[in-house]
Amino acid sequence: MLKALSRSPSPYVIVACGGLILLLGMGMRNTFGLFLQPMSLDLQLPREVYSLAIAIQMIVWGVSQPIFGGLADRYGAARIAVLGGLFYAVGLLVMANAAGPWALHGGLGVLVGLGVSAAGFAVVLGPVGRAFPPEKRSMALGIAAAGGSSGQLFMAPIGGALIDAMGWSAALLVIAVIAALIIPLALGVRGKSVVDSASANSLREALNEASRHSGYWLLCGGFFVCGFHVAFIATHLPPFLSDHDLPPMLAATAIAMIGLFNIFGSVASGWLGGKFRQKHVLSYFYLARAIIIAGFLVFPVTPTSVLIFAALIGFLWLGTVPLTSGLVARIFGPRYLGALFGIVFFSHQIGGFLGAWLGGYIYDLTGSYDQVWLIAVGLGVLAAILHWPIADDPLARRAQPAKIF
Repeated sequence: MLKALSRSPSPYVIVACGGLILLLGMGMRNTFGLFLQPMSLDLQLPREVYSLAIAIQMIVWGVSQPIFGGLADRYGAARIAVLGGLFYAVGLLVMANAAGPWALHGGLGVLVGLGVSAAGFAVVLGPVGRAFPPEKRSMALGIAAAGGSSGQLFMAPIGGALIDAMGWSAALLVIAVIAALIIPLALGVRGKSVVDSASANSLREALNEASRHSGYWLLCGGFFVCGFHVAFIATHLPPFLSDHDLPPMLAATAIAMIGLFNIFGSVASGWLGGKFRQKHVLSYFYLARAIIIAGFLVFPVTPTSVLIFAALIGFLWLGTVPLTSGLVARIFGPRYLGALFGIVFFSHQIGGFLGAWLGGYIYDLTGSYDQVWLIAVGLGVLAAILHWPIADDPLARRAQPAKIF
């Protein structure tokens, strides 16, 4: 039995367990906007306090993502994912017992941020990307990334129903138990990175190559925009709808709708990334986001327009993840995908910090989210421009004896 556990799982088991880990981690993380209004009202706190907790989570997630990704490359993704499950569950327990800003910032911000990171994209997609050959890699990454969308689909209505039935505190206790399921699932992503001729011979060399590659920095800039969009919408769409006197369950339905359509979007982006140049697909995805958000601002906010917006933006929600990680693996090779994509993801989280915090700050300042929606439109156009000129040919290098650092 111990010998069986020491072997790496089959590629399909890695995809399945990786997708389920993202289902739980990302699914729960994308329901936190449902807790903003009830917790703010009950604790008598302005929206900026909860928004800052989400923003702290984004930065902690981003700073630790390349660290956890690098550790997963060296020691195996399973150990890091187990750590993520522990951080996640403890953070939710602290959040459930919050009585003021510090517990919110420490539980929801720091601990949950570490949990989402250690059981997040850079850790999980690393073994997925290495388990498949280049011609199947984009599709495999898309299927695994769709797990995060599936979680959003299931967890949003569950979270909304739990809040209605037992209040936000008890709901968070239940969700903490669900988060602990990440720990046994981590066994399915066992295995360390392996030597391959398409990758650098050491992590230091891989980082040096990436730092000198203009396309890597353009990917960082584009993923910043993705983080801004996702964090702002996930955090502030529920209170935005409440401000328009729409029922609370519509917000949960909209978040679930985003998750439903992103299942199709993530798989479709993986397929498109295998058929067309990934950088061009990314440009079209971001331009489409800008058009959809602009359209949402133009038409009246009604249940119908909200669900249409959720479906359209949902198709593009996490479709950028397999395309961006696939580009990193294509250019630099899959061996150090966890660390290199983790750095790109840090840029995503800086954008997420601004999207979550700026939404609450501008709302408290002006009483409206209009300015932030307009910023989101402009950033979508910018990201579409940034991705088009990326040099996406694989780096040519000679095979040498492999080193770790």
